[in-house]
Amino acid sequence: MAGNDADAADATQEALIAIATRLDRFDGLAKFTTWLHRVATNACLDELRRRGRRPVPVEEVLPRSEADPSDAGLADRLDIDAALAELPDDFRIAVVLRDLCDLDYAAIAEALDLPPGTVRSRIARGRAALADRLGNPEAPDERQNQ
Repeated sequence: MAGNDADAADATQEALIAIATRLDRFDGLAKFTTWLHRVATNACLDELRRRGRRPVPVEEVLPRSEADPSDAGLADRLDIDAALAELPDDFRIAVVLRDLCDLDYAAIAEALDLPPGTVRSRIARGRAALADRLGNPEAPDERQNQ
């Protein structure tokens, strides 16, 4: 969700601190794992807001033609990460929770405090935007019926 390892590590640290200091606020109405996902998601969103106020470092990146062919998987992962970073937060969070964290729609809906239909819509729109950014505008949605 964070888009880079440094921000993800910061968000993880903040989430763990929040969990440790606010464990007494867990009311038991939802599953504990749902509460954990919500705390982690909030920490990530807070980190994204903080990142928006920080200057962005400029990094040198080798053009793909100069990259080692054995790094094709890494290059694909970098392309996916870059495309995810371009998505609006609402779509990125839903897609990451579904496709990377492998949560079901009900758990995502509960974690984000959204109706299940909204979750499905955000995932579908996020996947479509990713497919478009990655050069596959008509990719079949294999996971939609899961």
